Amino acid sequence: MRPPRARAHPSYIPCMFPIRDENPTLRTPVVTWVIIAVNVAAWMLLQGAGEPNQLAASVCELGLIPGELLHRLPVGTQIPMGSGWVCQVEGGNWLSPLTSMFMHGGWGHLLGNMWFLHIFGNNVEDSMGRLRYLVFYLLVGLAAAASQVLVSPDSAVPMVGASGAIGGVMGAYVMLYPRVAVDVWFPPVFRFVWPAWAMLGVWFFLDNLLPASLTLGLERQGGTAFWAHIGGFMAGILLVIPFRDPELVAQHRAGAHYWRGESRNYG
Repeated sequence: MRPPRARAHPSYIPCMFPIRDENPTLRTPVVTWVIIAVNVAAWMLLQGAGEPNQLAASVCELGLIPGELLHRLPVGTQIPMGSGWVCQVEGGNWLSPLTSMFMHGGWGHLLGNMWFLHIFGNNVEDSMGRLRYLVFYLLVGLAAAASQVLVSPDSAVPMVGASGAIGGVMGAYVMLYPRVAVDVWFPPVFRFVWPAWAMLGVWFFLDNLLPASLTLGLERQGGTAFWAHIGGFMAGILLVIPFRDPELVAQHRAGAHYWRGESRNYG
């Protein structure tokens, strides 16, 4: 039995990976670690670490189906989820925008998301304080889900993944620390040090805006939820303004290393 065709599924591979940022963490990133732990626990306990039956059931029950949420799909509609599996619409699940943020479509999907959150989340948490950061994370995740629903309100394709919320974290990061140096790997061989604004700008355009434009109108066929990434990123840019703590930001910026066009030798 194959895994479900959930949006943001494991075939999505970013064009680049951040290895590290030169932005020291001032406080233990408790909330970021807890979010990572919850995602991993959900993957292991609710999704069977990718076991096909549990994976399909979790995506069906806890994933976000836009047409079901908005009651645009008739009750009883059957959604193919892979060989031998169908998901039946039973009515709008109003908690699905929240629960879908902690579900994933495969090991690669989970590990990639958690790595990006590990790199950027700790510094954003440092700049807001723990409680504000938790509220911020949940809000940008919900904004990401709303963006995808707005683009494809009739879709029967389940959407899962923390990518939209993490996109919001990255949007906040580029506003707070645009010139911080980020060590970036372009598979399979290229590696550079870029300012955060360049790395995240390329990620936003090449990994999201461009493919979203090319696949506009095809959302009902499944694939990566690019509009959730875009919506989350833009929500992060906007919401970081009321959620940031100016004193914490000033402390953080004092210890960061800023990119000044210097070359690096990784030989």
